[in-house]
Amino acid sequence: QVQLEESGGGLVQAGGSLRLSCVVSGRTFSTYVMGWFRQAPGKEREFIARINWSGGLTYYVDSVRGRFTISRDNGKNTVYLQMNSLKSEDTAVYYCASARALGTEYAYWGQGTQVTVSS
Repeated sequence: QVQLEESGGGLVQAGGSLRLSCVVSGRTFSTYVMGWFRQAPGKEREFIARINWSGGLTYYVDSVRGRFTISRDNGKNTVYLQMNSLKSEDTAVYYCASARALGTEYAYWGQGTQVTVSS
């Protein structure tokens, strides 16, 4: 089984930065692809970024591209989301999730970490 646990959320002023971490335990072969999602109050869950095993393939949605950076350290079984130039609209619960390959479903999810950006 795979377990994921996010951390690093908190309260930050607009324009500030946070780095989220997602520690993965269990079978790492099931975490070839790691993604970050978020869910803002009253809104549906939104995909924001993903990364493959080697870190060479990353993708971001337009709303975060250039501000957020996804990375991973497989030796530490950890995926990161560096968030810079935060905006109030970035306020959400952030989730990490894993998939066994590009194009497959995200089968494993963390519990989420709250990010609140004050305007």
